Amino acid sequence: MFNNASVQPATTGKGHLYGISTGPGDPELLTLKAVRLLENCPVVAYFCKRSGRGRARTSCEAHISPQHEELPMVYPVTNEIPHDSREYRQQIEDFFEESAQAVARHLDAGRSVAVLNEGDAFFYGSFMHIFLRLKDRYESTVVPGVGAMMAGGALLPHPLMMRDDQLRVIPGTMGEKALRASIDPERATVIMKVGTNLPLLRGIASDMGILERAWYVEKASMPEEQVMPLAEAPEGKAPYFSMILIPGPGVRV
Repeated sequence: MFNNASVQPATTGKGHLYGISTGPGDPELLTLKAVRLLENCPVVAYFCKRSGRGRARTSCEAHISPQHEELPMVYPVTNEIPHDSREYRQQIEDFFEESAQAVARHLDAGRSVAVLNEGDAFFYGSFMHIFLRLKDRYESTVVPGVGAMMAGGALLPHPLMMRDDQLRVIPGTMGEKALRASIDPERATVIMKVGTNLPLLRGIASDMGILERAWYVEKASMPEEQVMPLAEAPEGKAPYFSMILIPGPGVRV
């Protein structure tokens, strides 16, 4: 039985859209607000591959009951097609449009929907594609969460930033020229989405003289997490949930 007083009251007769940030993977890093709203939304939507339910859904296992109606949103492609190809962009845009329509059908029927999102919903999160399509038609709330880079930073032997350090967050999917221009030795840096550029990024860090400051983190907060100096990171492609963290020059080791 859902406690409707725990979710936003519907002023339009329609359901309320929630973007629920589920954190980096450890179920204990869910916020109290995320748990409360999740448990009291009748519909739970989540992104996943064909092969499983996804990390966001797995993180929330203890808070989803048989009374919830689940709405899996299955990606049509992941890495089968180059991400910069027209075919990939078209399939993904169509997927987000269809997913938004599926969520909207519940909202139109007066059912609030909790859309789960790994990490933080507005930090490279898939939820934003649903939000941007529906925000002008439905009341919505975005619940912030523990981002992967904060979970990764907590694994380092010293702080990511101190004193007057500045932080730059960049996607590791960019080309070499853009990566070299974006990494500043005078700033703390977090590189997300490392992927196939792991060897390239290690080389850039070495060229810039910051390799000894750089750390490689894989699957932060999950049972199989790994953390090591970037110089000792495995060769080849990094898994999806990986990042490079370079503490700022103001950090006292």
